[in-house]
Parts: sequence; structure tokens; C-alpha cells
Amino acid sequence: MRAKGRVYSWVLTPVTCFIVAVAALSQPPNPLLAPTPPMGWNSWDAYAQNITEAQVKENADFLAKNLKQFGWNYVVIDEGWYLPDPGPSTQENKGFVMDPEGRFLPSLVRFPSAADGVGFRPMGDYLHAEGLKFGIHILRGIPKEAVARNLPIAGTSFHATDAADQSDTCPWNTYAYGVKDNAAGQAYYDSLAKQYAGWGVDFIKVDCIADHPYKGDEIRMIRQALNKTGRPIVLSLSPGPTNVSHADEVRKYAEMWRISDDFWDHWGVWPKHEFSQGLLQQFKNAADWAPHTGDGHWADADMLPIGHLGPHPGEGDVRNSMFTEDEARTLLTFWCIFRSPLMIGANLTATDPATLGLLTNPEVIEVDQHSQGNRPIITNEKEVLWIAAGEDGRSHYIAVVNSSNVERTYDHSWAELGLQGSSYEVRDLWRRREEGKADHLHVVLSPHAAMLLKATKR
Repeated sequence: MRAKGRVYSWVLTPVTCFIVAVAALSQPPNPLLAPTPPMGWNSWDAYAQNITEAQVKENADFLAKNLKQFGWNYVVIDEGWYLPDPGPSTQENKGFVMDPEGRFLPSLVRFPSAADGVGFRPMGDYLHAEGLKFGIHILRGIPKEAVARNLPIAGTSFHATDAADQSDTCPWNTYAYGVKDNAAGQAYYDSLAKQYAGWGVDFIKVDCIADHPYKGDEIRMIRQALNKTGRPIVLSLSPGPTNVSHADEVRKYAEMWRISDDFWDHWGVWPKHEFSQGLLQQFKNAADWAPHTGDGHWADADMLPIGHLGPHPGEGDVRNSMFTEDEARTLLTFWCIFRSPLMIGANLTATDPATLGLLTNPEVIEVDQHSQGNRPIITNEKEVLWIAAGEDGRSHYIAVVNSSNVERTYDHSWAELGLQGSSYEVRDLWRRREEGKADHLHVVLSPHAAMLLKATKR
């Protein structure tokens, strides 16, 4: 997400230190923290900075009951959990809650279970008890107020001024300084990571780090800090578009990184929203990243703004998604053939049957989670066509998108798709229906519609 610049006041709150089991901390991180693209729910699209503990639990309960069995298991609280009263974006003096060592704490107004300095530990316990994983959003850097007060860095002789790069401020959210690539800077990120591990955090989305500006040094420092905790914590980088020239570095340190700016529920450009990305733009972004994603490190096409976006959407007015039924299916089709992480942005408590159907098709989810060699064949203003291999060694997945505004018919020989053989058994994955043998690919699509097929050689 991207929030507008604001002025903040601060509340310092004592924090209780937690003793994390030595056995847990001594275990080295799994070398593949996300062997398949992470799937779950993020609060930003429907709640922005206004999410409360009760709302998180309501959405988590829905996820656990209706979606977990299909692979959706992350619950991520996005920006602003340390704000007692987020209010409108123009309101000043919001009053961040911070501990005496310059680390944000959950607002007790919105997250009452965080009382007595326990932070998000009760929230983590609640989600873990439901078989879910717990994620939070942070902005890179160290709070300016911590620097102004020169607060100590937990467990060290360093202070905030030793760690802060006071020449570096996020251009679109100005409440923090960047962190120096020095011992004090690493110590500050170490202190954050230790705190989050103590809360039971499984996933951290770090903002203002993957583009405008790209901060490779801070990405490395955060990864090192997370590794030191011994807890397997997925690192997600935001916003995009991450430049492809950084592919090797983000793959080395992160499990996810954004390929675009904030993605919203519109086909093309949304002129009144400066940073909003449409579905049409994502086809080229994904094609550029196709050679650099996979094997536990995933190019992220952003959240899924489908279903009900409210009561406080991160962009625009309260609404049901502006995507048509065809466009919503195209969105899921393309995210899956690209193997993007899948993070639902909707208010799950208001999920309609059509949206639930999109999210619970196991054959479509299988493409996202287990297909191989995913690559674009065609990306233009009339057609987007991708292909991937199935795990069985005989099948291939084919996604065809009508990227134009008129109905179109598409015909391709199997050879054009790089497939050997003259005849394939074809299955429509959305309809979950066998279509029979075919000697070539033949698809008719309405504007903005898509088809996801499985072709098995006979």
C-alpha cells in the first residue's frame, strides 16, 4: 500500500519483554520459507489503516472456516496498527504508540488484547490456534520521534541517532528516517525482528523499500535480522514496480516483491488515483518478471481487490469490486498462471457466493501452487497467452486472455505453444469440465474474459 504524507504525535508505552523458548530460537530458518506462493488475506483493500482487533478476528474466522482447506492461511494486518485514531488522511497528530526503545506497539484503542506490553502476541496465538499464519506490515526505517528523543536501541549501547540516516525519508510517508548500513542500524532491525518473533509473526510486509526508492541495503539488513531470530518469517517487499535489474538481490533476500504499484479493481488506468495500477498493465509487468520468479521466491502482482471493499477501502469509495464477473475470473486466472502470491483484499465477512466460488476452485489454485515453467507466449493488445507444465509430466496449463474490448476467436496449433503431439485431451478448469480431444487450441472469448485449460497428451 501507499499512504499519503502525514504529521504525527507520539505515545510512549512500556513494553514487557518476552522470553522465547531457546529451542525455537536455535533452529535455523527454513531455506525455503515459501516453497509455494503464499496465500491469504490482507486488511488494506477493505480497511486501510482502520482495521480493529475484532475485524481481524472476524475475517480470520471466515478464512479458517471457508478458505483454509483450499490453501488460504495467512492473515496480514496492513499499515497503521500503531495508530489509536487513524481518521481521515488529512488529520494531523494521530499519535503513534511506541515503546521506550523506539519500536511501534499496537494501539490499545483498536487492539485491546495488546495491553500490558504484550503487543501482538495474543493476536498471533489466536490465529495460530485456528491453524492460520500471522503477518504484519511495517514501513522501513526508524521513527523520527525516536531519533528526536535519541531513544536507546534494545539490548545494545546504541541510540536512535546512531542508526538513523537523517538524509533519507520515505517520500510518500514521512514519519521515519531510513536506517544506516552500520552496526547500530543492524541492531535496530535486530530489535524489531526479535520483537516480532516474540509476537509469533510469520510474515512481514515491508513498505517503501522495493521501489521509489529501492533500498537494497535495508532489504539485506532486515533479512539478516529475521534470520537471527530463528523463526521462519516470510519477507514481502513493497511497493513496486521493483526493477527487474534487482532480480538477483530480491530473490536472495526476500520471498515476495511487488512488480507494480498498488493494484486496484479496474481494467485500465484509473486517472483520479495517481498510483493505481490496472489489470491491463499487469500483463506486461508479469511477462518481464517471468524468468525471475519461482523456487521459493515470488514476483508479487499484489492483492486481489474482489468482493466487498469496505468499510474503509485503501483507495476510492466503499464499493463492491468494480471488476466484472469476466474480469474477476481473468484476474484469478492470470495471477495463477503467473504463480503470484494470492492475498485476498476483500472484507471476507461480506463475501458473496460468486466471489467465494472464485476463491475455492481447487483446480485453479493447483496451477498457482504447483505448475512449472510458467512463461508467456503472447502479450499484446489483442491477446495474452501463457503456458505452464503440470507436475505429472504429461499435462500443460494454458491461460488465454482477451486483452481487447471486442469478442475474439483464438486458434493456435499445439506446436505454436511449444507442445509436441497432434492431439490433446482438454479440460476447462473453471467449469471443471472435460472438453474432449482437440487437434489445436480453439477459444472464443468475450472482452476482458479468460480461459484456463489443462491439456493432456494422449
